[in-house]
Amino acid sequence: MTQVKGKRAEKSRLTRRTILAAARDLFVERGYGATTLQDIADRAGYAVQTVYFVFGNKRTVLKELSDSLLAGDDEQVPTVQRAWFRAAVEANSADESLRRLVAGAREMLERVAPLAEVMRTAATIEPEISELWKPDGVDPRHTVYATAADALVTKPDARPGLSAERAADELFALLSPELYLVLVRDRGWPAERWEEWVRHLLRGQLLANPGSSG
Repeated sequence: MTQVKGKRAEKSRLTRRTILAAARDLFVERGYGATTLQDIADRAGYAVQTVYFVFGNKRTVLKELSDSLLAGDDEQVPTVQRAWFRAAVEANSADESLRRLVAGAREMLERVAPLAEVMRTAATIEPEISELWKPDGVDPRHTVYATAADALVTKPDARPGLSAERAADELFALLSPELYLVLVRDRGWPAERWEEWVRHLLRGQLLANPGSSG
């Protein structure tokens, strides 16, 4: 019985992943408004009833797709509990914390940035979509970077007098999908160059002596 349940669970996860992959491609290619659940079902190779059964509606497909791209998998583990983020928060220096944060942000943005404009446009079509990400009116990205900033300002090499609020805002702005897309997609920068550039900027803003290390 346990083996049967395990096979069913794995089949369910495969179905969900396949549908989300199809939705990702279609949303980026056509946009949210022009993509129907039937389109997603056809691309995924399932009956549309299966998509309805698994997700219920297109808004939920977009929300779960965003969540899975941010995380990099379908495990229900928030960003602030992920190993890479905990390593950044617990680093001994602000410089090392920034290095880990920027590297982690780059990995996330490589996955999710192409969907950022889709999500923004979708929210104008269906205002309810904003409530899926911001049920309390606060962008969850800012919450993540505020958590990182709270720890960063306590490091011995952080800029003296630096407030956690300012550090959070600068992390939120410079590690945004919008800025990433401008440079990597529109200007053709390699992601590695973006990572080096944005880390250099953040070190200059947030460290006491940004020229003292790499």
